[in-house]
Amino acid sequence: MADENDRRFMAAAIRLGGGALGTTWPNPAVGAILVRDGRVISRGRTARGGRPHAEAIALKRAGDLAAGGTLYVSLEPCSHQGQTPPCADAILNAGVRRVVAPLADPDPRVAGKGFERLRTGGVEISAGLLAPEAQRAHVGHIARNAGPMPHVTLKLAVSADDAIGRIGEGNVPVTGAIARRHAQALRSRFDAVLVGSGTVAADDPLLTCRLPGLKRRSPVRVVLDSEAKLDGHFRVFSESSAPAWLMSAAKGIPPNNRIRKFVLPRSTLGGLDLWSCMYRLSDEGITRVLVEGGARIARAFLEADLVEDVLLFRSSVVLGGNVVPALAGLDLAEIENSDRFRRTERRMFGADRMSRYERAR
Repeated sequence: MADENDRRFMAAAIRLGGGALGTTWPNPAVGAILVRDGRVISRGRTARGGRPHAEAIALKRAGDLAAGGTLYVSLEPCSHQGQTPPCADAILNAGVRRVVAPLADPDPRVAGKGFERLRTGGVEISAGLLAPEAQRAHVGHIARNAGPMPHVTLKLAVSADDAIGRIGEGNVPVTGAIARRHAQALRSRFDAVLVGSGTVAADDPLLTCRLPGLKRRSPVRVVLDSEAKLDGHFRVFSESSAPAWLMSAAKGIPPNNRIRKFVLPRSTLGGLDLWSCMYRLSDEGITRVLVEGGARIARAFLEADLVEDVLLFRSSVVLGGNVVPALAGLDLAEIENSDRFRRTERRMFGADRMSRYERAR
């Protein structure tokens, strides 16, 4: 039976794993906390690149003190032999008495087998505690195993007159410095950030995390360019601190050692088929994608019904003049007043308001 201490330690394990988001793909970002006699003995979270797993790190740090303890882990321990031994076996060998976990791992190689192996070995299992919180933390891993499709988040920064910029003026700041810094930090928690060729041509963005200490947390930078018209001189391709992937429908893309290229089918309208793009990203191990724009890409993802949640930053600034509408002619009511999405969060970043909308279930 779970008690308040169980809830506290389970919440801490979920938060701990969340700190590794964006660094562990294709593996989930898991947190593990080992407790004995009400005292935390050790902690671990999935290492960069997906291994060692969180449980293995926590058990190694605990050593002999793991025996008789309780392990709080934010996802069912694995039970299959991959590039590392099964975590379930490591838990049994360490003499852990009890495992508390919120969710069964949706990976078909696990899917309850980890819990079963532990039960068979005499470990007490408490499953289901804080399951909704863990589902939010592992949305990418869940989506990739269910779809297989990465979880897609659309990020928009819009002015008071529903615009994302002015035509022909390149990168026009819409939100203030605090909101822009938060957007930079957001990238570090995703496996990939995605834009279209129009954004690259107009703004020449780097798409990296430029906040102090986060540069090495920059995600894979994915550019959709159906006709492969962009050259390698744009910063997203020439700056090498993070991988750059180009997705195109054009054949015979010129070689470039700095860019990984994918040729994918066209949609019935002639552009890239976005579902094929997402399936391919999933095949490559990507679990969470942040779509940053521009307006046509945002509209295309919404119309393709690929968006799972939206981060909408609203500024009080009126851009005026020859503006670029936020959704290329699609009304923002498709997000803000739609049956498809429900608002789940609202926060202020300086003078700018951020609203999170999640797909209604």
